Amino acid sequence: MSTLTIDLGERSYPMHVVEGGFDGLAEVWLARGLSRRCIIISDDNVAPRWADDLKRELGSGDIEATLVVMPHGEASKTVETWQGVLHELLSFGIDRQTPVVALGGGVVGDVAGFAAATALRGVPFVQVPTTVLAMVDSSVGGKTGVNAPYGKNLIGAFHQPSLVWAGIETLSTLDDRERRAGLGEVVKAALLGASDVVRMLDGTEDWLAPSVLKRAVLASAALKADIVAEDEREAGRRVVLNLGHTIAHGLEVALGYGILRHGEAVGLGLLAETRWAHREGLLRDDALVERLFRWLRGVGLPVTPPRFDPRDVLSAMKLDKKASHGRVKVPYVRAIGDVGFADLSTTKLEGLIEGLS
Repeated sequence: MSTLTIDLGERSYPMHVVEGGFDGLAEVWLARGLSRRCIIISDDNVAPRWADDLKRELGSGDIEATLVVMPHGEASKTVETWQGVLHELLSFGIDRQTPVVALGGGVVGDVAGFAAATALRGVPFVQVPTTVLAMVDSSVGGKTGVNAPYGKNLIGAFHQPSLVWAGIETLSTLDDRERRAGLGEVVKAALLGASDVVRMLDGTEDWLAPSVLKRAVLASAALKADIVAEDEREAGRRVVLNLGHTIAHGLEVALGYGILRHGEAVGLGLLAETRWAHREGLLRDDALVERLFRWLRGVGLPVTPPRFDPRDVLSAMKLDKKASHGRVKVPYVRAIGDVGFADLSTTKLEGLIEGLS
């Protein structure tokens, strides 16, 4: 077991990354002082494969678990799904000590976390991510929420988990596309200065090997943990974690949720923003665009998007949750580990979209 600590003072919590599945989780659970009664939120893809294993492990510590299953996919990350989960929690008769466990990918984590944040004004939350994307990104940091027709993640709350348990074995049931999609956030971590990930991207061939995925998860999550510990609520440095996301969210909304995996959209956003920075003369490393292109191809991510209408992407970007007074603060890399910010008027966002070509 490898353990990271997300240092938030009294609200600090551990992230355990293990090569197996859930063995040992019950012991950690009880050591954290969590209640012996919980609700597991999962989706109709993950629950049939992993819910019984998780319940069995929790049962070994006399922890009673009830399962609630929601629809899978980004299209289900809605107010309606959140309301349904919330009603299930309340009908179960939870109290303020009853943990909500998110078993699944980023969508499950975001919806379950938002339900945990809002039920009884906040109940404990445990993240058990089962995708690469959730392990390296969304399970750490406390962002929860759902999408709106206007854009991604526009409705939500900060609600830190009490514990994160990442079992690399759970990735074995994902198809190759889903595993590779999560590597978009790994590439982002490299651009932000995760030196271990940079070395991996420059020298690794088999990115789907469990040992490689574990190293990538640990290195990427460690970088995010450091940033979140410094700036929990995105008032300063944490904004760098939005690298690639202004374009990514615009693409996802314009194409329709589910056409691109989130990590695929992030990879395209990273490439578009870096091309834009190169055109604007903002790069300190002129070879970075080509290097980033090689990294994306190397992990098996797309470097060209599906056909899209630039007007639809632009409309979605204007409604980005980071927009303020008609301007959007867009992070970009000048060199590896060196992030700049462009305060762009919404009329100048078209330049970013051109980087998708």
